[in-house]
Amino acid sequence: MSLRKNTTRDFHQLSTPWNTIFNLIAGIFAFLCVFPFVFVVIISFTDEKALATDGYRLLPSKWSLEAYRYVFQTGDTLLRSYGVTILVTVVGTIVSLLFIALYAYAISRKNFKYRNFFAFFAFFTMLFNGGLVPTYIVVTQFLHLKDTVWALILPMAVNAFYIMILRTFYSTSVPDAIIESGKIDGAGEFRTFLRLVLPLSLPGLATIALFSTLGYWNDWFNALLYIDDPNLVPLQSMLMRIETSMQFILQNSQNSSLNLEALRSLPQDTSRMAMVVLATGPIVFAYPFFQRYFIQGLTIGAVKE
Repeated sequence: MSLRKNTTRDFHQLSTPWNTIFNLIAGIFAFLCVFPFVFVVIISFTDEKALATDGYRLLPSKWSLEAYRYVFQTGDTLLRSYGVTILVTVVGTIVSLLFIALYAYAISRKNFKYRNFFAFFAFFTMLFNGGLVPTYIVVTQFLHLKDTVWALILPMAVNAFYIMILRTFYSTSVPDAIIESGKIDGAGEFRTFLRLVLPLSLPGLATIALFSTLGYWNDWFNALLYIDDPNLVPLQSMLMRIETSMQFILQNSQNSSLNLEALRSLPQDTSRMAMVVLATGPIVFAYPFFQRYFIQGLTIGAVKE
């Protein structure tokens, strides 16, 4: 009997050579994922002339902070843009997750009378939309959101594709027996949703929250349309304006009274990499935060039918 148990245990375990091989493959894959961002950071600290002479190198011949000095010339504007982006991302993710979670839960329940209508209503917006001009008129003329933070939040608050994803997650991962047990104990719909459904839905909610966070953080188009106040410009839009102004100076250098040598010394490539680091660095910390909820949600038990 003991021999059979040991044989069964060994069958489900990898041998040391295979374990080493798979760990090596996983390590190489992780390195390939991280290396591009590390390389961008290295280039951002490279001297512009050394980059033009030697090309892209892992160990530059000359290090420089000129790219970051050029970007930080905006002073308080950069910090203000960071604050606007963080505010929009946090509030927008909460609002978006609230709307999407409630909408998806309603159309996932088979006893909801109008579930097909509202499911089609969400799906229809994935195929057709009113267009840019009607959207702009609604946001600015009817909702009066121009030059407000809500103009950066509400247009992206509800995503039909995320609703469909979360609806499928509710249907497959939340057993009907759990909903019935809550009703038997006298819980209403909202209490059942908050106390029973949400704890089982953490992986799906964390996924949607991560998608929404990335969408709000990387958004610049809504700021281009609805924001004229310089105090409300988000980070991505401000970095794009810095890039545009630098390109304008370089393209019109012949007609400019500025020193030609000073224009040539502008950190073109390195400043682009510095902007990537400034725009990407903070959002990297969001992944470990959401990963914690992935693990918690996966370890929650389910109903045994």
